[in-house]
Amino acid sequence: MKIRLGSMEVRLSRYLGLWAVVVFVFAAQGCVNDAVNGHLWSPGDYLRWWSIQWLTWAGLAPLVFRLGERHPIPFPPRLSALARHVGYSLAVTLLAVVIGALVSTLFEPSSFGQQLIQFISKHYAIGLLAYWTLLAVQQLLHFQAEKSRREIEATRLATELAQSRLQVLKTQLQPHFLFNTLHAIVTLLDEDTLSAEDMLLRLSELLRAFLEDYDGQEIPLRRELELLELYLGIQRRRFKDRLTTRIHVAPDVLDAAVPSLVLQPIVENAIRYGIGQHVGDDCVEIDCRREGDALCIDVRNYNSTLDEGGHAGGHGIGLSNTRLRMRELYGDAASLRLDLIVPRGVACRLRVPFHEMDEDPLPEHVPA
Repeated sequence: MKIRLGSMEVRLSRYLGLWAVVVFVFAAQGCVNDAVNGHLWSPGDYLRWWSIQWLTWAGLAPLVFRLGERHPIPFPPRLSALARHVGYSLAVTLLAVVIGALVSTLFEPSSFGQQLIQFISKHYAIGLLAYWTLLAVQQLLHFQAEKSRREIEATRLATELAQSRLQVLKTQLQPHFLFNTLHAIVTLLDEDTLSAEDMLLRLSELLRAFLEDYDGQEIPLRRELELLELYLGIQRRRFKDRLTTRIHVAPDVLDAAVPSLVLQPIVENAIRYGIGQHVGDDCVEIDCRREGDALCIDVRNYNSTLDEGGHAGGHGIGLSNTRLRMRELYGDAASLRLDLIVPRGVACRLRVPFHEMDEDPLPEHVPA
């Protein structure tokens, strides 16, 4: 069985036990005080007197809590709120001494009027203290509950904001990639119809994966590499023998979690600023391995440099969005940087915290 104190519920046994301790403490204090003064009564008398006093307040405590909830004292306190509770404290304490006098009349030979005068003279001041103590406890619990509620709400809003930012960043990548790929297909329609058709088939498979009903921000590395292979197949068709690709993956990182669609913009950047702007051949290498608590992915190409405006700063939509997504997902635990390869080339080095995913959130797609 429970008793309600405002919006809070407390087990009745625990509640009565707390007030029993208060009764015992005051009864013991009264007994000791009278013993020192030489007017000692029986222990039962002290327990009875203080039980009437404090069990009355035990019954009135829910009323005090309700008054505190209906009329909370703001911080900093306002005079009107304090004045209201001054009136309430006088009224509730008067009610407490009237109830105490009525109950005490059942056990004492004196009249109700005599008991009332005695209760007012001896217990009214301590009753006022009891009211304000109960009110202080209620206000403290209220402020703590409100603080917890606001912290939970702030955490929820921060999480929703981060998810919204991630989703925006993710969706920005898809039309950017789609535009570049369609442009490449258009250039091949008149030159190599078969290659253009193959690129369209691969693009349809890739778009189908993008449009899956999947809201997560991470996927296993093995699935990310499957999606990347669809994109690389499109680019190999586009550049024919000029472009080769190599992927090296340590077996123990295949189930590692990575941000979905994280490799495609990095590889696209390497191709765009490498073979896409320079004559000759190029090789794009992807190396995935684990180093301690980090998953390390290097994307290297050998036909670009770091002295070109867009590629040097890494401020294109691909790399900039990838950096923002990593910051939202992992904070300072992740990094992305560009390094020069001697004698020619650029390496994009991606580091994210290593953790595995138990299940694949996307169905498999096999390139046509």
